[in-house]
Amino acid sequence: MSDTGVARLDELWRRGREFLGTRYAIMGGAMTWVSERNLVAAISNGGGFGVIACGSMTPELLDAEITATRALTDKPFGVNLITMHPQLDDLIDVCRRQRVSHVVLAGGLPPGKAIEAIKSFDAKLVCFAPALALAKKLVRSGVDAIVIEGSEAGGHIGPVSTAVLAQEILPNMTDVPVFVAGGIGRGEAVKMYLEMGASGVQLGTRFVCATESVAHPNFKKAFIRGNARDAVASVQLDKRFPVIPVRALANAATEKFMDAQRDVLARHQAGELDQGAAQLEIEHFWAGALRRAVVDGDVESGSLMAGQSVGLVKSEQPTAEIIAELVEQAAAALDQR
Repeated sequence: MSDTGVARLDELWRRGREFLGTRYAIMGGAMTWVSERNLVAAISNGGGFGVIACGSMTPELLDAEITATRALTDKPFGVNLITMHPQLDDLIDVCRRQRVSHVVLAGGLPPGKAIEAIKSFDAKLVCFAPALALAKKLVRSGVDAIVIEGSEAGGHIGPVSTAVLAQEILPNMTDVPVFVAGGIGRGEAVKMYLEMGASGVQLGTRFVCATESVAHPNFKKAFIRGNARDAVASVQLDKRFPVIPVRALANAATEKFMDAQRDVLARHQAGELDQGAAQLEIEHFWAGALRRAVVDGDVESGSLMAGQSVGLVKSEQPTAEIIAELVEQAAAALDQR
């Protein structure tokens, strides 16, 4: 890795680095039960930008998590909030009182009230956009940066690949920094998206097996054993009963979910369940499944949310080493131009 490659890389993601206040424009994806104080602080201490996954936390728990993260790092980090959280206003107020510098809103179109509240305490607001039209609408609403995340990502996904989203949005969205996510596991991919116009990248799956990650050893072993084809999207059997697409490693629960849908459909056809009750049973199948896998290590009945880049996770590594590896690969690729 030459000084030329490093200098070129610094220039390519300068806008992202300045927006985040970090050495590298590498955001950590907010993964529920994984992206907590230890991993978030490790990513920030390694030169990246850690993001706390609030998930279903209460305001009190989020307040404690932010405080605990600050005890582990003096570097910038952000907080990811789910727009559908019933206490969203209170969570935003926690971020205000804690003087959080960056808030990421995920899980749907952010309410105007939430945007106003976040902007009122001068935090930088980041939102996800699955299409160019929505990205432009968000920017008009006051959003400071956009993340575009393709279907290769783990967890809840949209229908369009990262490569296509990047081609659609990056050339046409220059008003604010745009970070690319989904399927990124090596520095060469980072370099490619930066040259296409991205200000930085976001990675989740690559950090699950970080040494500092508190994910259960069984969960990490499943990632290290997994390959891209193992990370599959959940299947919907009947369009009358929508299934939110989630990408995860196939396991026994994946098959049970298919059986559960068949059973619910049969009972609905027989008149035993009305449509509302049937939909509720399908939606409740995965309740608590992510926690069972990540925290308890139940990799058979739990949900192993993972992106297709899981095949690039070969071992458990310190977070700083993962980040340094990504940077070195990106700079080396730029050297070869």
